[in-house]
Amino acid sequence: MATLGHDGVNTLWVRACTLPFVADLQKRGSYTPRRVREQRAYRLVVTGGVAGGVFVVSLVLSVVGVIGATLPVISLIVAIVCLVMFRGMVRGR
Repeated sequence: MATLGHDGVNTLWVRACTLPFVADLQKRGSYTPRRVREQRAYRLVVTGGVAGGVFVVSLVLSVVGVIGATLPVISLIVAIVCLVMFRGMVRGR
């Protein structure tokens, strides 16, 4: 027969229902290892640098009339997004 706890609740039933949720807990929450953060920051710097270089070259070609203005605008947006994301990663806590 099941035992009742001090508040009259079937303790075996409570344990059986609670155990799957307790076993599913994460150890550290939303912790990201340092190596992963370093790799992400490096990728952002490289991608932003390439996008910045593409912006400069395509801007010159656009001014001369070889290509349209779409590529410089897109590459500038990508470079700015990478810059903002990188600054968000390395700011002090």
